[in-house]
Amino acid sequence: MPTEMKRWVLAAHPTGMPALENWSLETAPVPEPGPGEVLTRAVYLSVDPYMRGRISARANYAAGVRIGDVMHGGGVGVVVESNDPSLQPGDIVESMRFDWQEFNVQKAADLRKVNPELGPIHSALSYLGMPGLTAYFTLLAAGEMQEGDDVLISAASGAVGQIAGQIAAIRGARPVAVASSDEKLEWCKSLGYADGINYRTATNLVEAVAEAFPNGVDVFLDNTAGPIHDAVMQNLALHARIVICGTVSLAGKFDEPDIGERFLRNIMVARATVRGFLVFDYADDAEAARLEISNWAKDGKLRHKEDIMTGIENMPAAFLRLLKGENFGKQLVHISDDPTV
Repeated sequence: MPTEMKRWVLAAHPTGMPALENWSLETAPVPEPGPGEVLTRAVYLSVDPYMRGRISARANYAAGVRIGDVMHGGGVGVVVESNDPSLQPGDIVESMRFDWQEFNVQKAADLRKVNPELGPIHSALSYLGMPGLTAYFTLLAAGEMQEGDDVLISAASGAVGQIAGQIAAIRGARPVAVASSDEKLEWCKSLGYADGINYRTATNLVEAVAEAFPNGVDVFLDNTAGPIHDAVMQNLALHARIVICGTVSLAGKFDEPDIGERFLRNIMVARATVRGFLVFDYADDAEAARLEISNWAKDGKLRHKEDIMTGIENMPAAFLRLLKGENFGKQLVHISDDPTV
């Protein structure tokens, strides 16, 4: 058991798109757990778009990271020491309270046991974790998706999008992907997406959406905001449902006003519904959803792709890849040995 570990702290709040210089890699003592706490060894750590809000000086829905604080997010780890009878050394656990460091002390109550029988343990951070649950509840709950709906999903090859498209197809809807490359769109189509739009090569996004949706968009899962959002808002079907899930396209101007066209008349004429979404609102139904998603995967109805970098040293680089749309699938960082492999 080592006595020291590596960790990343926030060195400066970014202005615009973050850079590697916004973090500093430190060496620190391995922490010791107190009463009701456990010590975990990080196996996989997750980077997600919401973290851009965490490192802003502005207020956000999640607590921010102050300068000098250790970065934090989601992770899967192995219990090393436990001062709580609910967890034992060797248990595999998942939480949104993993810091960007090799070992963490957490309250046992904040950890969820991972069942390796449902899928690979890193899937607790992808299709069986926050991204998969986000895809499930944005479409089936917030988006009220029905069989036969025409569904547009932005960032379609990403952690949420790749699962959302398959759920839409499984439930009898017609999903259309928006992604940043033809390679990503081909992957989406292999998963069951009916069509795709390359937003980087499309000469006119409004026309591209209109061509893919001659009767308008019934459900829009908005993972990006920006020009894609604007194009969809001009192509709404009657009683369209728009679910705002992420704003990653604004990562380079996070602290600036989001100025653009207003679409109030479009919303009024279509009698559309626009909803904000946070997956935490559906915690009571998470286990049932997780089981259904796991069964789809085991039955071969649902596939997934992970983009895995290796080493604690690559945490900021992995996060920046995500913000720039360079990842292909769920972005993870493999920190230490996976005990199930």
